[in-house]
Amino acid sequence: MSPKELQYIEDALGHEQFLTSQCQQAVSQLTDPELKDCVNQLLAKHRQLFGRFFNLV
Repeated sequence: MSPKELQYIEDALGHEQFLTSQCQQAVSQLTDPELKDCVNQLLAKHRQLFGRFFNLV
């Protein structure tokens, strides 16, 4: 894997980590059960994507 490709993966990991933390923060503040469920689904998806990117390295 080239250094440029590794940089792309590192950037993607950083983005997914940021989005995961934003979803976690939103879930902790939401009171509407439907919205909370929706954001929990997004959180699970971002965790899954993080894992996929991490496994590429």
